[in-house]
Amino acid sequence: MEFTAIKGFKDILPVEIDPWQRLDACARGIFDAFGFREIKPPAMEWTELFSRSIGEDTDIVSKEMYTIRDSKGRGMTLRPEATASVVRAYIQNRLYQDNPVQKLFVTGPMFRHENPQKGRFRQFHQIDAEIFGDPGPRSDADLIVMLLHLFDALSISDLSLQLNSLGCPDCRPGFREALRDYLDSRSEGLCEDCTRRARTNPLRVFDCKAAACQGLVAEAPSVLDHLCGDCRAHFDALQGLLGDAGLTCTVNPRLVRGLDYYTRTAFEIQTERLGAQNAVAGGGRYDGLVKQLGGPDHPAIGFAIGVERLIALMNEVRKPEQPAPSLFVAALGEQAARKAFAWVTALRKAGHRVETDYAARSLKSQMKRADRLGAPKVLIVGENELASGKGLLRDMETKAQEEIPLDGLVQRIGDVLA
Repeated sequence: MEFTAIKGFKDILPVEIDPWQRLDACARGIFDAFGFREIKPPAMEWTELFSRSIGEDTDIVSKEMYTIRDSKGRGMTLRPEATASVVRAYIQNRLYQDNPVQKLFVTGPMFRHENPQKGRFRQFHQIDAEIFGDPGPRSDADLIVMLLHLFDALSISDLSLQLNSLGCPDCRPGFREALRDYLDSRSEGLCEDCTRRARTNPLRVFDCKAAACQGLVAEAPSVLDHLCGDCRAHFDALQGLLGDAGLTCTVNPRLVRGLDYYTRTAFEIQTERLGAQNAVAGGGRYDGLVKQLGGPDHPAIGFAIGVERLIALMNEVRKPEQPAPSLFVAALGEQAARKAFAWVTALRKAGHRVETDYAARSLKSQMKRADRLGAPKVLIVGENELASGKGLLRDMETKAQEEIPLDGLVQRIGDVLA
């Protein structure tokens, strides 16, 4: 029997890893400059954490979570997103006692049982960043500026910043009622899921991808017409701050996020280069979630980047390449192979990428392998070279060879490679 990966779970092969590493290094450097610290919550949490935070009526909770039961019958779920776990850690470990404003980020895999498609897998990866403790638009702007700065540093262009306000507990009920009335009057045109959503959580209708439902919501009431004075002031101030930072945004009153905990600011970074799955990153403010999950009444805002989708955009800019060794050592004979092992080990410890052959193959075979690996230089050492005390250093492009003393070889080769 040949085993294969589970559907929706993908191997990341060595030839594909370079953009992942570049993204990770770039994100860490930028997050550090903006004052964010890393946190690593566990990959599995109590199921109730996600059902209470994300929302029972969301597709994530009702259809997509990977949940098991322990020996006591308690539900445990692989995390479908990171924010709930970060909030739980923030509360449990009382991180708010160290500093009234906490900036945290998470990288790692998330899990959702949904139909795999381009840029979307059942095990996927996210980069999340969260700011706790500030209710104002400046932290919203700070987070969005950092996110777009990361895309710019990765040379990702042709992106659109979509911005909306979802209101607060004071003004959203009026919008929900107006939206529910509108959907009730057009219920015959809704899909089965949206018929249910219209009764339980009408904002979710904006998330539907069915053409008929999208056509209906195009004429639906706008949340921006129902904002209270404080939410309107917050939204206007945020747009002003983004403009001061040189950023252009598109106000999109149909934009909602797929989770129930969002309030006020909601945003997405979208691209036309990934087809239907056009959101590369998104987030928003969730001022009531910390209190809802048993913590103090602290406001917060965050975003999540879909790493697989971002990697796809990075690969369009720069195709992944397999890194080539700077030197290949071709050893002929047992004695030469033992010497080569010591030289290669020393050069690697000095920071040079060096390869050699593990099998006692012919010089012709070893030269072919060096060529396949893309090594620019090959050191050839056999019995004759050991006897003479001089190896042959071959330039694979010009085919020129020169003798190089074996005495102090590591230092000499290191100088050549440098």
